[in-house]
Amino acid sequence: MNAMVKTGLSVLLLGLSALAGAADYITNASEIVGKTNWETMETVRVTIGEQGDKLFYKPSDLRFKAGQPYKLELVNKGKKKHYFTAESFFRNIATRKVQSDKDGEIKAPYFLALEVMPKGGKLDLYFVPVTPGEYQVICTIDDHVDRGMHGTLTIEP
Repeated sequence: MNAMVKTGLSVLLLGLSALAGAADYITNASEIVGKTNWETMETVRVTIGEQGDKLFYKPSDLRFKAGQPYKLELVNKGKKKHYFTAESFFRNIATRKVQSDKDGEIKAPYFLALEVMPKGGKLDLYFVPVTPGEYQVICTIDDHVDRGMHGTLTIEP
């Protein structure tokens, strides 16, 4: 097989792999979100920041009940930007939107990470937990995990 054919096959296989993984999230999120009574939504706030050499999510461990709508407020009180990276969790919730009070909102089937700007940056994630399980959340910037920026997100039945 010549190099051009091998390259073409590799690109095709990578593309098919990406498509196969693309359905690895809650595919009926819009149906779940549409049927949800958002008047029963619970608000959970996570403060993000630094204290000396320590970095944190407060609280770092959260529990959500499957089927209950939530607004997760991520507020960065620190001097640095931080990520709230929880790809497995995001793939197992029905996302309504992510909203910034200053800049608008984004609607997508799922997110990989949310970046919260320093000094009062705030993002609100509106969602319905679907698949029970325990999922990790970390900040993927440099050594932030080693300095304490990690936690657990649990979806209970």
